[in-house]
Amino acid sequence: MFTEILQSQLSDIFRAGLVFGLIYTMLRTRATTGTLIPLAAGVVFIAAVLPMTTSAGTGVPLPWAIGVGLVSNCILLAIGLGLWTLAQRFMAARG
Repeated sequence: MFTEILQSQLSDIFRAGLVFGLIYTMLRTRATTGTLIPLAAGVVFIAAVLPMTTSAGTGVPLPWAIGVGLVSNCILLAIGLGLWTLAQRFMAARG
């Protein structure tokens, strides 16, 4: 059950777009708001809001959907931050 939900959430383009939008917003506002708290709050918000609004007839219990959503959001966040770090290093090395 866990793997099916995780695969479904990781392949959800709307969830990925929200997480990458969260990263973009954090990068633009980190001088004032910092990094950790906005990312943590955004990950929890996305994990809670998406199952509450889109999983009406899926048969997945809400606590399961939110819990697995936290895991999938953290995975997507790690991918996004990793790509951002690689891009920054590439740009710095390029000159």
